[in-house]
Amino acid sequence: MPTRIQIAKADIVDYFDTLSEKVFDGAEIAGILEENRRFWRLAESMTTRAFIEFLNVRARLKIVRFDFPYRPIIQYTWGEVSLYTVVLSLKPDCYFSHYTAMHLHELTDQVPKIINVNVEQGPKRRRPVELVQERVDLAFRRPTRLCNNVAEYEGRQVRLLNGQYTGNSGVMNMPGPEGEALRLTDVERTLIDIAVRPEYSGGPFEVLAAYRRAADKVSINRLAALLKKIDFIYPLHQVIGFYLERAGTYKKAQLELLAKFGTKCDFYLMHQIAAPDYSSRWRLYYPKGLG
Repeated sequence: MPTRIQIAKADIVDYFDTLSEKVFDGAEIAGILEENRRFWRLAESMTTRAFIEFLNVRARLKIVRFDFPYRPIIQYTWGEVSLYTVVLSLKPDCYFSHYTAMHLHELTDQVPKIINVNVEQGPKRRRPVELVQERVDLAFRRPTRLCNNVAEYEGRQVRLLNGQYTGNSGVMNMPGPEGEALRLTDVERTLIDIAVRPEYSGGPFEVLAAYRRAADKVSINRLAALLKKIDFIYPLHQVIGFYLERAGTYKKAQLELLAKFGTKCDFYLMHQIAAPDYSSRWRLYYPKGLG
């Protein structure tokens, strides 16, 4: 004799088929069960776990697990769902950044092995900080701190970055490779982020190549305004100005927009540069051979 959930299977499948969202967390599945329990005539003893197990075995619900070292995340997909859609479901308001955004904006020919997803921290009150050259030098002689909150999924790695609060400045929506809705940094914000953290962007030579490819896609006026809005402690405009100059594809007036920020101290394109070269215009240490 069929059970109540077996009798209701067709209605349950029809319900999930009509939903526009195809990725769910455990709480959302539990909410669907409770909302429809009476209509589907399911017993009060039917738990969320049993409901999920039935749909996983008898229907098209898939269990997706990301074993992040700090806290694993389990999601559920209905049918086939694109990789990017699943990844964007991991955290509220998260978005693709760095090398992943470079790839999606066609600023690189590479297909990055790691998918970078930025999850912004909450707003914090920041005290005014005066840059002291000795402290800047000491900070950049040390190794950069890299995020290791990485999980494997379908032969790729997903890295959850705990990014600085920006109020989602420079974050846009666009269709992905499969027509799916994506959230990612726009070209201007991407160029800022990859200059800040080349370690998440293929390294400085790949970043420079992205600046060259972005010449006909980027508004330097908007980039400068966005940089001012984010208000980094470090003088990142010196790094960005250097990349724009070395790219060789930008006008003098565009470089001047970054030069107007001023240069208050010597800075570094990245951490632990061995035997660096020095740009006097941008007061910047950078790897030999760059550009």
